[in-house]
Amino acid sequence: MSDYQHEVEELERESATAARLFDVRRIIGGLFVVYGVIVTIAGITASDADLKKAQDININLWTGLGMLVLGLFFLVWLKLRPTVPPTAEELRAAAGDGPAEG
Repeated sequence: MSDYQHEVEELERESATAARLFDVRRIIGGLFVVYGVIVTIAGITASDADLKKAQDININLWTGLGMLVLGLFFLVWLKLRPTVPPTAEELRAAAGDGPAEG
């Protein structure tokens, strides 16, 4: 029984790690930060001809900074409110195998 309990606890830890790793906020935040850096660099290195095409508004710079802010928002949100995977009891109850609540 001890080996079984140990195996269950290890699987629960691996499940929690996988839930944190594949959280959508991490993926969205990371992509927005990466693309935000790229677009911000494009805005910083914009030529005068590029600015004249956009009516003297450095759209790449402003869009890149906005993307950076949004990406950082998602990553901070993930840090402040991490994902908590359901416990084994909650999974059993959701599947209808657990004890009746009441």
